[in-house]
Amino acid sequence: MTTNDPIPARLAALKTAPVTALKQQWRDLFASEPPPFNRRYLESRLAYRIQELAYGGLKPETVRRLEELGEELYGGGDRRKSSHRFDRDRPITGTRLLREWQGVEYVVTVTSDGFDWQGRPYQSLSAIARTITGTRWNGWVFFGLKNHRRGP
Repeated sequence: MTTNDPIPARLAALKTAPVTALKQQWRDLFASEPPPFNRRYLESRLAYRIQELAYGGLKPETVRRLEELGEELYGGGDRRKSSHRFDRDRPITGTRLLREWQGVEYVVTVTSDGFDWQGRPYQSLSAIARTITGTRWNGWVFFGLKNHRRGP
């Protein structure tokens, strides 16, 4: 990077941009509609894409190795037959979901077979939301991944 590099400024601007601007940047950079995920997810994916376009993406050997690991993990077969949930709207493994509830910030990590909260595995976000609030919630709505008025 040079001192005249505009990329750090673009990345910093993501933090203060309105969500509507983030969604427009998504459309511009990915040529698709933005997913219904929370703001932090959009920021992180946009930041990666901006850097990828400016500095280049993964090296071909890295892509090949990741594909090999995926085949190894999933057997190269039909992913729908796996016990794992492969929903197009499901956040990618490693994504951190953040939710503030009654003044406390809760962080849930997406794992390959569910979710992790406070070091404990959960199969659903609804179970975590229920534990946090003490009432029944749709976990996708509670963590801002789905608008309960709009649907998925």
